[in-house]
Amino acid sequence: MLAEERYQIILRHLQEKHIVKVQELVNLLNASESTVRRDLQDLEAMNLLRRIHGGASLLQRRSEEPDMDTKTLKNVQQKRIIAQLAAKMINDNDCIYLDAGTTTLEMIPYIEGNNVIVVTNGLPHVEALVEKKIKSYLLGGMMKRTTRAVIGSVAMQTLNSFRFDKAFLGANGVDPEMGFTTPDPEEALIKRRAKELSEQCYVLADSSKFQEVAFCKMFDISEASIITDELPDSLKSSILSKTKVVCEQSGA
Repeated sequence: MLAEERYQIILRHLQEKHIVKVQELVNLLNASESTVRRDLQDLEAMNLLRRIHGGASLLQRRSEEPDMDTKTLKNVQQKRIIAQLAAKMINDNDCIYLDAGTTTLEMIPYIEGNNVIVVTNGLPHVEALVEKKIKSYLLGGMMKRTTRAVIGSVAMQTLNSFRFDKAFLGANGVDPEMGFTTPDPEEALIKRRAKELSEQCYVLADSSKFQEVAFCKMFDISEASIITDELPDSLKSSILSKTKVVCEQSGA
């Protein structure tokens, strides 16, 4: 198979799945791992995709954010692993802030602490919390259609009424130098303020988010612990020198 034919197949597969693993492409193309990695390198040089740890992702504009339905279908197993690890951080009688987002939403079935109180800006989150009989508060404000997150000045005013033991936040990008980032300025403000109102802050991010940089900075890497399914080897020293990382391999 010619390189150009492989390129077309890779890009078509990426359009369908948004993120692909090297091993998937090895099987799909019936090619060696070294050939696939070389193809990904070539396509990245053409600015047609972005290589990530173990595979590749579609290029995304810094200010773009997929809608909730799209994000729900991506990296499902990784999000579940992260959610289970995050839920273990919640103790009896904790007051927590649960950010809008698909990974934080996955936490709710695994919350086992007694007398836990949750404040959230996610509409699907408060519905799931009520279903699980967890005492919960939904911030007031403007509902963002794509992510179903409550944002804006009214949400900020409501948020300022609370104080938290722990905050669990999502992020679209995690970079040692650029910090935690997200596409929406108003969501970034809510996330930053929730962190400031919490004794401990955790950012939940699957391995595809590392070395991604979105439009708006939330805060520096050193200001929150990271919970992830896998920390890329290339970033271990730069990230571990700045913050604590909880991942499946370490367990703590």
